[in-house]
Amino acid sequence: MPQIHPTAVVSPEAVFADDVRIGAFAVIEGPVTIGPGCVIGPHAHIIGPVTMGANNQVGTGVVIGSPPQHRAYRGEPTAVEIGDENIFREHVTVHRGMPVGVGSATGVTRIGHRNLFMVNSHVGHDCVVGNDCTLVNGALLGGHVVLEDRVLLSGNCAVHQFCRVGRLALVSGTSGVSKDVPPFWIQWQMNQVRGINMVGMRRAGMSTADITAVRKAFRTIYLARPALLLREALRQIEAEWGHVAAIRELLTFIRSSKRGICGAHRFVRSSADDDSAAAA
Repeated sequence: MPQIHPTAVVSPEAVFADDVRIGAFAVIEGPVTIGPGCVIGPHAHIIGPVTMGANNQVGTGVVIGSPPQHRAYRGEPTAVEIGDENIFREHVTVHRGMPVGVGSATGVTRIGHRNLFMVNSHVGHDCVVGNDCTLVNGALLGGHVVLEDRVLLSGNCAVHQFCRVGRLALVSGTSGVSKDVPPFWIQWQMNQVRGINMVGMRRAGMSTADITAVRKAFRTIYLARPALLLREALRQIEAEWGHVAAIRELLTFIRSSKRGICGAHRFVRSSADDDSAAAA
């Protein structure tokens, strides 16, 4: 039987696996399904429809499934879907999707597996968060943001609605993102680039050939002299390194971007190696 603290308030519509634990003063409201091994901390508030997989940890004061912060929302039933082994630390907020038929709304906010949401981070309506991402304290996602796998958002950064952040990209602390951030890139301040996330790529087990090709692609886009138009840079990258899997991923992401990619031809050098990055 689930272990439910006597002070918790639980909806009769809620469905729990047998080993779920619900902490003191938690509120489980509406149609909420919580899978095996989940722990819901004190004062958490989960508002259905919410579906949660296995072995998730929901910390103190977390709110999951509250209505989207959107003037067009009229109380329609939308949802949050969460995978397995995610950690939501204190006071994280995750909002439901907007109803289908309102702009680009999908009706669902989706979170994958093994993500870490640190204190006060926020996931807006209709976001899609992949697997193994980290949102450090105060990181904010506007509506419709897509985070691909293994993204790292550093503290107090903000991602504008409808932006995409590619796999293994890193956004520096207090940065603002209003363009798409390609896979493997490091972005800082406002839409500027600082290099590639070599530490993250190595930790992810990427081959030396892939990392070298990504480094060369970065230099072709941002450091070529004379500077190349982006479409010319992409043609050159494809001709030289298009056989490399990481480059195919990079080219597909950039060519499908609707907002344009961060940095344009602005590259900010640091005193360290241009292509290095320290993981947070």
